[in-house]
Parts: sequence; structure tokens; C-alpha cells
Amino acid sequence: MKSAIARLLGLCCVVLAPCITFAAPQEVTFLMPAPPNLPGFAPWIIAQQKGYYAEQGLKVTLLAAKGGADVAKQVGAGNAMFGAANGDTPLIVRDNGVPVKAVAVLGQHGYTMLATDAAAGITRLQQLKGKTISVMSYSDSLYYTLLASLRQAGMSKSDVSIQAAGPAGVWQLFASGKADAMAGAPDWVVNAAESGKQLQLLPDDQLFASMAQSILASDDAIAHHPDQVRAMVRGTLMGLRDIIQDPSAAAKVFAAAVPGYEGKEQKVEDIFALYISHVYGQQAHLGEIYPERVSKAQSFYLSEGIIRHRGDINSYFTNEFIPTDLPLGGS
Repeated sequence: MKSAIARLLGLCCVVLAPCITFAAPQEVTFLMPAPPNLPGFAPWIIAQQKGYYAEQGLKVTLLAAKGGADVAKQVGAGNAMFGAANGDTPLIVRDNGVPVKAVAVLGQHGYTMLATDAAAGITRLQQLKGKTISVMSYSDSLYYTLLASLRQAGMSKSDVSIQAAGPAGVWQLFASGKADAMAGAPDWVVNAAESGKQLQLLPDDQLFASMAQSILASDDAIAHHPDQVRAMVRGTLMGLRDIIQDPSAAAKVFAAAVPGYEGKEQKVEDIFALYISHVYGQQAHLGEIYPERVSKAQSFYLSEGIIRHRGDINSYFTNEFIPTDLPLGGS
């Protein structure tokens, strides 16, 4: 009898096995403000390389857009479910009717760094009066952070000469001595240092408290696809966690994913060190957005005429998708 039952159960398994299916991963597009193979986008690259998105049920395609504002417009229009842009971006685009929010911010601080020539002995922002400062463009968040920092120091843009030079020219202009300072991302600081330039970084407390790169999602995605938003946030923050926890190992993973950085792991690790110390910081919960920073940025943009209306702070971001069980030492 036992033998007959065993054979019957075995037959049932054979018959039922073809009927067992597994949910296919959800395909989503994630837009980057620049080519997605830069160290500044490492949390996403590492999450992709280590299979964190797949673990969360996502198949993610990373594509480049034309800057953070374009990312927000494309996400708001439904052409992509997610995008990366400075955490201040929703403040600007929602004022123009673009329905996006920040659902996570990758760092406690802004990602603008102000580098000067070490030989000049510049240690305070006020010492840059009459000097030339290079920026990427006159329409990105790095430029706006510089303007806000100048105002915070009792200066204005008329007190300095600001030169927009593009993503390569911004550090090349500074490295060649044609600019006295550079307002840029950590990636460019390392590029300038590699050229032989001796750098002095102004202390973070002299810079305006802007926000780091964030994950943007549309109002529609937040309302109708919350599971995918939660999966994207968690997967990306797992990549961020890996960088903070072990930058050396993370640099190797990044270099394996981006062939152009093969053999340049030390450079990537140096860039990560700047992000960890100046951008990522120590968030109470990885990805958490602080309302007071959003409010302060809003006040600045209003004062500069960049936005026209003071909207409800909660319309620009949400922390509902931030995981509270993702310590730096765990998974």
C-alpha cells in the first residue's frame, strides 16, 4: 500500500510540475542625468551587478537623459518609471506642472564640492571674491548650490566670475589654472587631483545644505505601482550600503561592471571615499529625506525667482518607501 501511494504521489508531481510558474521580473526603465557608467552612479551600477534588483523582482534598464530636469520631465510624462536627479529637482519641476516626487535621497549632504588651488591658501568662501570658479553649466544643481553658498557667505554671483565649461571642462579648466576654484562632484575632484593639481577642499559647513542624488518617481507610479517603487528604492540602497560598508570591495564590483574602469579600482575607491565623507554621511535610515532641507532649498529657489510658488513640502517627497531594516552591516 505504501509503495502504491508513493508511486501515485510521484505521478502527481510529474503531472503538476509543468503547471508551476514563477512571476517574471517587472521590466522598468531608470533614467540617469548623464551616462550611467560614472562612479557617481555607482549605487545603481552595483545594485545591478550584484543582482539586487533581480532579488526585488525587477529587470532594470539604465539609460541616459539630458540632465536632471529632463529626467524629471520624462518620468513625469510616463516615459520611464524612475530617474535619478538632485533631491531639489522636484521643487523646480513641480512648479511647472511635472508630477514627480523624490522617494529616496542617496546621502545626508549635497554632492557639490568646492575645490581650490592649495597654493592659493583659500580656506574661506569670501576669499574667492574676484576669482574665477568653474561649473558644469548655468542650469544644474551644482551651479545653484554655488549661488546659494555665495549668498550664505554674504556674496552674490557678481562678486565672482563663474564659467560654465561642461562635464569635462569643469575640472580641466580648474586643473589647468584657468579657474581659481571648481564647484563640482567628487568624480571631478579626483580627476583634477590625478592631473597633478594640489587641491584644497572648502569645509562642507561653508556650502549651502543642498541635497544629494535622489530617486524620482511619478505620482502615478507611487499611487498605482507602490511595490515596484519600494523594490527600486530597496535595491538601490543595498548598492549604496555596499559602498559605505566596504568601498574597496565595491570599487572592484563597479570596475567589473564598467570595463572602462578595469585596472582603475584605486581611482574608483578614492572617489567613493569622497562620496562617503562629503555626500553619503551617516543617515539614520539609508535614503531618508529630511523635510527641513527641502524647506530650506525651497526658500532659496523662491528668493532667486527660480520657482514662483511655495507648495506643500510633502508634495515634493515621501519617505514611505524607505526601508527601516537595512543597517550598514546587514542585507
